[in-house]
Amino acid sequence: MMGTGTTGHGPNGPWDARDGRDTTGRLLRAATGSGARLITEAATLVQGWAVLADPIAGAVYSAPAAAAADGVHAAAAPHDHPYSVQLPAAGAVLVLAPAPATPAEHTGHVAATTAALLEVRGQRAAELRGEQMRLHTTLLRLLLAGHADAVVDALGGGAYTHVTVYRLTGEDTPAAHQVLWRAVRPTLTPHADACTLLGRLDGELVVAEVHRGSDDGRILRLVSRVCERHGLLAGMAGPLPLAEMSTAYCDAAAARHSATPAHRIVPADAIGAPRLAPLLPAAPYARWAAAVLRPLDPAQQHLLLVWLRTGSKPSAAEALGLSAGTVRARIREAARLLDADLEDATVRAHLLLALRAPAPADSAADSDAAADCSSGSGSGSGSGSDEAALRNAGEARLEALPGGILDTGAVRAWAGGLVDGLEPRLRIALTCWLRHHARTAPAATELHVHRTTLTTWLHQCADHLAQNLADATVRAEIHLALRITRCGRDAPADLPRRGGRTYRRA
Repeated sequence: MMGTGTTGHGPNGPWDARDGRDTTGRLLRAATGSGARLITEAATLVQGWAVLADPIAGAVYSAPAAAAADGVHAAAAPHDHPYSVQLPAAGAVLVLAPAPATPAEHTGHVAATTAALLEVRGQRAAELRGEQMRLHTTLLRLLLAGHADAVVDALGGGAYTHVTVYRLTGEDTPAAHQVLWRAVRPTLTPHADACTLLGRLDGELVVAEVHRGSDDGRILRLVSRVCERHGLLAGMAGPLPLAEMSTAYCDAAAARHSATPAHRIVPADAIGAPRLAPLLPAAPYARWAAAVLRPLDPAQQHLLLVWLRTGSKPSAAEALGLSAGTVRARIREAARLLDADLEDATVRAHLLLALRAPAPADSAADSDAAADCSSGSGSGSGSGSDEAALRNAGEARLEALPGGILDTGAVRAWAGGLVDGLEPRLRIALTCWLRHHARTAPAATELHVHRTTLTTWLHQCADHLAQNLADATVRAEIHLALRITRCGRDAPADLPRRGGRTYRRA
């Protein structure tokens, strides 16, 4: 361990009151500057290293920087570092590792004084924290209202171009807010590479990292630790351009609906890109999607995407910040424009594929889409009537995918790998449940089984498939996979019965 400077006494000489006064004066002067200067001065005085370690953020301050890992480990396992001194300070742990020649009295005095000064700085920061949090909440609301330029000006006019948004919910959200605030140490310093805004909006903890297009992952790691420690669920969206803050905000809420205690933070792109889409022939798929979605503007498409991701209209309304009635009305209008029954599970699955399709490769995509759709020999549902409807209508429709698009070896291999091996009763029950949009009561009624029985079967399906059935995108893919691999009817009337109350016949 190397130190810089001297302590004012010999390596083995006595330590007296004058040394204590000089030491205290040096620490006080450093504390008026910053916490980092205070830690650096403490390391100099003990001729070793000093670290302020936080259980969430890791090393808050470290002098020298190379000692950060040792300081965090010493704070977590003090018995493994008997040569160091650990003291609680400002919600963290101060760790000092003095040089062997430094008197123990001097080290103790430096540690106690530094810890006390850190507490004073922490109390002062706490007094200002309420006002700072209100400022952050105001800036978040301005971003959501579309005033990105005003927010950038308030942040010092930095060249900020993109934003990454996190939305966290849970019972311990207020405590998590305080912990994350201390760990992130948000600052509005002008010309910084990134600026993090934290605020509580409508009971949620919202974190928006405003940056210049590159995300180093630091905030993601901190949010992940906070979620694990406080039992929160989170959704993440971005990086997206600052002008699309409202889109990122909605996407983060949609992603949060797929979070579970096993996966507490879910990125939006993990639920927005179905695994089936990359396997489809790109050209006919993209042209069909462009033709199908032609009647909708981008705002309507985004609303439908959020609805399909979250799986319900109330959840979509919460994510979009709209009333449930408004969302229902806009979905009805979209259904009218698409001329499709959006209450049909297959139509919804096809719509999700259309919304996530790549852009057509040429400008004539829209005019060619109808011809491509009407010239095929197969359909998305495997039904001859769907094929005839496409040929007769001469236009792309949501009821059926372009002919042959699901008949490739790659698609059938994907579908078989996903749902093959399900017992007949589980396959029929899962098909019925998905057709009822994951509603257990009506599905159990049609199957003529008890709801508890159906719930048990669904758990068995989830275990067999190794899939999260709470994710609306996963359910849409499984629905299509079941249709692709269907040999019989998969109808409730074909459900194997064994007698008794639970398995009573219709």
